[in-house]
Amino acid sequence: MKDIKLTDAEKVLMEILWENKNIFMKDILEAYPDPKPAATTIATLLKRMQNKDLVGYTLYGNSREYYPKVEKGEYFKEEMTSMIDRFFNSSVTQFASFFTSNSKLTQKQLKELRDIIDKQIKE
Repeated sequence: MKDIKLTDAEKVLMEILWENKNIFMKDILEAYPDPKPAATTIATLLKRMQNKDLVGYTLYGNSREYYPKVEKGEYFKEEMTSMIDRFFNSSVTQFASFFTSNSKLTQKQLKELRDIIDKQIKE
């Protein structure tokens, strides 16, 4: 996946698409939290996201059924990698150190993280 940044408005729309997989415009409007944007605003966002190759659609007569072309996990992975690159000089170790010392994690949460790391080391 190429390095694509979503605006906050695009992220809200992508969450709706990720949750629903395939969805028509009227259903997108219903799924939007209040205050709901105008249909033209959503149409503009969808077009912009199609240009970024993040959203596709299937045409049924005059209706378009939209779907995400990138998985949520894939997008999140790219976002995290980009953040680590920008803020931590591509060092996962620096990120982990910052995260664990500044997140006010409980002992239980720290142990859970250690268990996850230990499991990855064994695999």
